[in-house]
Amino acid sequence: MPANPSVAAPAPPSQKLERALKPRQLIMMGLGSAIGAGLFLGSGVGIHAAGPAVLLSYLVAGTLVIIMMHAMGEMAAARPASGAFSVYAADALGATAGATIGWLWWVQLVIVIAAESVGAAGLLATLWPQLSVPLTSLAFMVVFTVINLMGVRNYGEFEFWFAILKVAAIIAFIAVGIALLCGLLPGVPSPGLSNLFEHGGFAPNGLAGVGAALLVVVFAFGGTEIVAVAAAETQDPERSLARAIRTVAWRILVFYIGSIGVIIAVVPWTSESLKSPFAAVLQVANIPGAATAITLIAVIALLSALNANLYGASRMIHSLAARGEAPRGLARISSRQVPVLAVLASVLFGFAATVLELLYPDRVLPVLLNVVGSTCLLVWTITLVSQLVLRRRAERLGTPLPFRMAGFPYLTVLALAILVLIFALLLSAPETRLQFLSMAALTAAIAVVSGLARRFRRG
Repeated sequence: MPANPSVAAPAPPSQKLERALKPRQLIMMGLGSAIGAGLFLGSGVGIHAAGPAVLLSYLVAGTLVIIMMHAMGEMAAARPASGAFSVYAADALGATAGATIGWLWWVQLVIVIAAESVGAAGLLATLWPQLSVPLTSLAFMVVFTVINLMGVRNYGEFEFWFAILKVAAIIAFIAVGIALLCGLLPGVPSPGLSNLFEHGGFAPNGLAGVGAALLVVVFAFGGTEIVAVAAAETQDPERSLARAIRTVAWRILVFYIGSIGVIIAVVPWTSESLKSPFAAVLQVANIPGAATAITLIAVIALLSALNANLYGASRMIHSLAARGEAPRGLARISSRQVPVLAVLASVLFGFAATVLELLYPDRVLPVLLNVVGSTCLLVWTITLVSQLVLRRRAERLGTPLPFRMAGFPYLTVLALAILVLIFALLLSAPETRLQFLSMAALTAAIAVVSGLARRFRRG
């Protein structure tokens, strides 16, 4: 997919990021970013909305994410860039589109980083009330800022082991659930599969429930785009990325569908215990300390996501600066080949959030998260449209592609149709309509400012 030289001029060798991430680290980053607190703690909301039919919601959302990952992987393998989908949108749709989607994703991430830091501190405080949430959040921000300033090698290894812990927890959970359902746990009767069809049937709330759950479920998969961002700092990105995309895609489905399948089979969908669904299953399995264990795993999930999001945010703002869409100083690279100023710019709000949490507990961040809550859907939409344009361009020019998405253009169109459905659901539901309109207003504001700034620079 040929690049547009007017959009992103190559950086001089001294200003290039280091290609030090290993393929295994890229794979685990992709898994780790997709497996977060949304699965460990938030999946109960989707189950309450759809009942056992929430499996259909996960299959639709999972299909969307797998197609999106393959589309993004095709572009990233052809042109590894730390700006990833922002660069591809600029190539396909113009500089304003690329800058808008890059800034939008960066704003989303810096707010989410703050929320994850405060959220992890809040979860720990439920186990040890003597801990101060603002001070613990501050400590998390300091630690992960240091990790991201130490170089991509250290970051990649740290994130690898964080993701390993989450994956191991899910595998162990699914194993316990299967043993319980098969009646292999001593003293614990198996519920069989009765919970899938009792309490109103498989789809007690019909298609409306499946649609409502889809709105909850789709956001749990957010973060998978970090794989394309990291490709720019991966050894042999063309081969590594193709392997990571194929591996991560099917494992995400297995882990999500396997976990949710165990939960809805073991615990009735009407149960109040689904506020913490993993703990509910482990309590049925009569495993002591279940609530504490799941809380600690959720903390790890949040901190892993914080680490990945800080990495992604710093690389995106670095890419924007290198293209002249952000202050040029943010493009500078240290002797460790780390964009230090970009990292620091990406954590400023996280540090400010600790003060906000101290002054206005549980009041500021929820409002900000509501504003950026739908931005990942817009990023996916622009990514798929960009792939349609760039793939057609590559075929027209006879440009070879290191990794080609199968089923083009039909699967890309299918994914866009799913996204149109999700946007329609967002607009039709009163509780999510404001979130959609806020996202649209923020996007329009960024596009206007970006266009005016570019015109001002040209004089």
